[in-house]
Amino acid sequence: MLGVSSNRELDTCHPKLQKLIREVDKALAKRHLLELTVVCGHRGEKAQDKAFAEHKSTKAWPDSKHNALPSCAVDVAPYPIDWNDRERFALLAGYILAVADYLDIEVSVGALWKKFVDLPHVELTERELNRP
Repeated sequence: MLGVSSNRELDTCHPKLQKLIREVDKALAKRHLLELTVVCGHRGEKAQDKAFAEHKSTKAWPDSKHNALPSCAVDVAPYPIDWNDRERFALLAGYILAVADYLDIEVSVGALWKKFVDLPHVELTERELNRP
């Protein structure tokens, strides 16, 4: 189950992302596969500038989907976080995509990007954002 800080971060996100991540968390807990933590939801200007300067984001303020309010992107990770454990991130990405498909929510998962792999990143696609 998501902890206090994870819920606080997730509460800054678009309702569709909240629904998706909470369902993913339930599915993972049911199968005792891994625990989930929400690292970042909405990102303000100072935090976005820092992420961009540290090459953790390719977008400067206010161009990231994290900068919208509510946030149209969320960073999630297997808990405890081991940034080098790509297998756990791949498992998480698979669950996110499967649950998103089941809920009919179109997302893009940074773990699958070619040019800039962003393991924890999940964002609503533009098409999803324009759906009712």
